[in-house]
Amino acid sequence: MLEVKDLVVHYDGAMALNGINLNVEDGEFIGIVGPNGSGKTTLLRSISGVLTEVEPGKKERPSLSGTIIFDGRRIDKLKAWQVTKAGIIHCPERRRPFSEMTTLENLEMGAYLRKDKDGVKKDLERVYELFPILKDRTNQMSQTLSGGEQQMLAIGRALMAKPKLLLIDEPSLGLAPILKESVLECIRDIWLSGVTILLVEQDVAITLASAQRIYVLAHGKIAVQGTKEELMKNRDVREIYLGL
Repeated sequence: MLEVKDLVVHYDGAMALNGINLNVEDGEFIGIVGPNGSGKTTLLRSISGVLTEVEPGKKERPSLSGTIIFDGRRIDKLKAWQVTKAGIIHCPERRRPFSEMTTLENLEMGAYLRKDKDGVKKDLERVYELFPILKDRTNQMSQTLSGGEQQMLAIGRALMAKPKLLLIDEPSLGLAPILKESVLECIRDIWLSGVTILLVEQDVAITLASAQRIYVLAHGKIAVQGTKEELMKNRDVREIYLGL
């Protein structure tokens, strides 16, 4: 479904990614782990097309080279909205709700590019099934939601776009342990419903518990990759890269 080849990104005058090669098969749950500054978020932003959009206060766009192919189509030259329309939906770190909109309005924004009203209505009910608290908060301003509720809203909004591939960045960030497990369980349910998942997560235990294959990033490169069983067999990998 997704193939990243020789991806190099220079960001703010420094190399953020250096020759990344990665693939995701249809229906897989793939995890990406690594320390802060290793390039995890930059990788997701490169795939979704957000990285090369003009950012406020930035004089230059980040430079990107390499190839990103999705469903047989090259997408690394596309605008972010075109990547979204192709079926890649990015759920960013720190939730980022539209703060002056209600919970329902945020969810409806997720379906902005869709024309199938019946499908949108059905998916809204599905989001409410996954996150019942969001139904209770329908008319509440999103900026007043708790951190856990905002994370649920961010994932729900992404689902409203009907993703083929869902990119999720640090969903456990700032959440209490019990909320982490609840959010992770919902992500698993989304995957089991047929959505391919690419998860970036600093909490290694969460990723090991869920992902079928894992890429470990360090200093902008893939240091090691494999299944949980393959990674855990190697003591150096466990101690140096996974901190276990």
